[in-house]
Amino acid sequence: MELRLDGKVALITGGSRGIGKAVAKAFHDAGAKVMISARKADELVRAAQEIGPDVAYCAANAGDPEQAEACVKLTMERFGALDVLVNNAATNPYAGPLVDVDLPRFDKTVQVNLRGPLVWTQLAWRYWMKEHGGVVLNVSSVGGLQVSPLLGVYNVTKAALIHMTRQLAAELGPRVRVNAIAPGLVQTDFARLLWEEGRGELVAERYPLKRLGRPEDVASAALYLASDVASWVTGHTLVVDGGGLVALPF
Repeated sequence: MELRLDGKVALITGGSRGIGKAVAKAFHDAGAKVMISARKADELVRAAQEIGPDVAYCAANAGDPEQAEACVKLTMERFGALDVLVNNAATNPYAGPLVDVDLPRFDKTVQVNLRGPLVWTQLAWRYWMKEHGGVVLNVSSVGGLQVSPLLGVYNVTKAALIHMTRQLAAELGPRVRVNAIAPGLVQTDFARLLWEEGRGELVAERYPLKRLGRPEDVASAALYLASDVASWVTGHTLVVDGGGLVALPF
């Protein structure tokens, strides 16, 4: 079965590298016109060139509502539509127990990881999807389904994002489908602390599928949820983790 997005316009936050870039590439190769967004313009330029023709970019901080709106407006001006929004951008400025987090870093994590996806979804809804329909995909994490001694703040925002996905799916249907993806440990720069220096091999050994994730693994799941093949799927979170959540304890 070939998954296609011909004639669709997709906007991916955090689209200059890692999972976001892989999603943008998969969508582009499936026929979509793609706008990628991230904070650094130079990385966006390189990513757009590597992804392929008909890929535009917009430098924006995903947690800044004014910059988000400027990016949505640019998408509408460039492509005339916004059919698929992928809320992929995230941050994790703090590692340690939730109880010890300082409020500035807590607020920043919430601003980007939770408030940000809501703002981008509101804008996509107002500028296009309310009248024309569409798809929203939120990139959460398996961390939103479990606890961690180091990633408590990050995981709390990802758990909230999963619930927000369900809430928005209930509110925006039937015109708009809203789903989430919860990746396990994927080999990206963002997650480098968790897999470099041999730590990744230890994690992979626990997974039933015996390897860490690749950005393309998540991109394939995103393409499925964005396509019409998933036209009766909304309000759900697709776990893509190599079986990590069902791994037997040592």
